[in-house]
Amino acid sequence: MDRREIAALLAYIGRLDPRLIRTDEGEARDQLDRWCELLGDVPMATPHGWDARVAARQHVRVSPYQILPADIGRPWESYKRDRLNRHTDPTPSVDPDDQAAWTTELVGTRRAVAAGDAQPAQYRAISSGRIDPRLEARPREVGSCIPPEARAALAPYRPARAAREAAIAQGQPDALGVRCDWCQAPVGEPCRRRRIDRDGYARGNAPRATPHPGRLDLAAARQAQETQQVQQPAMA
Repeated sequence: MDRREIAALLAYIGRLDPRLIRTDEGEARDQLDRWCELLGDVPMATPHGWDARVAARQHVRVSPYQILPADIGRPWESYKRDRLNRHTDPTPSVDPDDQAAWTTELVGTRRAVAAGDAQPAQYRAISSGRIDPRLEARPREVGSCIPPEARAALAPYRPARAAREAAIAQGQPDALGVRCDWCQAPVGEPCRRRRIDRDGYARGNAPRATPHPGRLDLAAARQAQETQQVQQPAMA
């Protein structure tokens, strides 16, 4: 703010809080000089949210104490700090080999953001926009995001998953869709080999290519129950 703007700000605050008014010409000049010295680098208003009159009015509204230059300067520093915290330096448009021009553009952008002359540049957030219909239709066509050729090539390295996929394709129960009561394998995980030693403790934890028979029986019972639940409303 220049001297004229600070004088206008003092006149505005004086209307809100008469305690700030100085009737003596010398006192009024000293007050104006003091405020100019302390608030010379604070703008009256910026295009993006800052207004010194709003900060002054807020202080007069909530504080019983007479306003001081710090009550304008403090909100201004908070305003700048908040904007810089939300700012991410964009890539300068100059030649990256020109270090001086690169640094000058970065500093200039930061100063413009801090001064309220430009909006902070932020990383683009992940949007929740609609997915391209062509991308939605593609997985339905192939049945999986893994191409058949890649799935066949991976089958020797993941036999349990390959056996599960083959069983589901043939209409058999999904054994990995239930928890195994024998080896305690959770849903989705292959069964583990458990060998009981003479002391009664289980030994071995290698994955099995095929599930335990009890897990197969449990999956078959669950599939039959689900089929029955689907058929009952149809029969009714």
